[in-house]
Amino acid sequence: MTNMPLHDLLSMKHQQLTPRQIPQPDLAEAGVLLALTDEPSPNVLLTRRAAHLSSHKGEVAFPGGKRDPEDDSIVATALREAHEEVALHPADVTVIGELDQVVSRFGYLVTPVLAIIPPGLQHVASPDELDAVFEVPLSLFTQPPSRYFERGSIRLPSYDFEDFHIWGLTAMMIAEFMNNFWDTDISLKY
Repeated sequence: MTNMPLHDLLSMKHQQLTPRQIPQPDLAEAGVLLALTDEPSPNVLLTRRAAHLSSHKGEVAFPGGKRDPEDDSIVATALREAHEEVALHPADVTVIGELDQVVSRFGYLVTPVLAIIPPGLQHVASPDELDAVFEVPLSLFTQPPSRYFERGSIRLPSYDFEDFHIWGLTAMMIAEFMNNFWDTDISLKY
């Protein structure tokens, strides 16, 4: 995608970004890890939530979850959750920084944390939370979305990859990331 090393490119773009902060002190916080593999054609690490869960069952998501009281930052939350969900050791993660916050339909203030991970790691899905852990070529998101989800004034992209459907908040965060870091023009209305 570029001749510049991924870390340098992401760091440079992140320095130019002023992440959107949503002043919602009454909302519970969640942190998710938007992790890219460090290789010339990066992949995005994603999960599919287990079918037996009471919420978000079967949905594709980033590793992550609710901030615990002992987490000293939202970055710590995203790293802890990624370790619990997919056995991604924090020492294998190079954090670039926080991205635009969003509010989920379940009332969480979600902060995506951009990071780089080595390629070829063996991810292990926690059966308590996940049915699958997989990587998607970042190049998929430079193509037009498979379709759009539209309801009222909301219009969000969705993507198909193998047997996975990437939609909702995850697709929205990916689209915002792609628009900010890869100069795509993915239409979003929310």
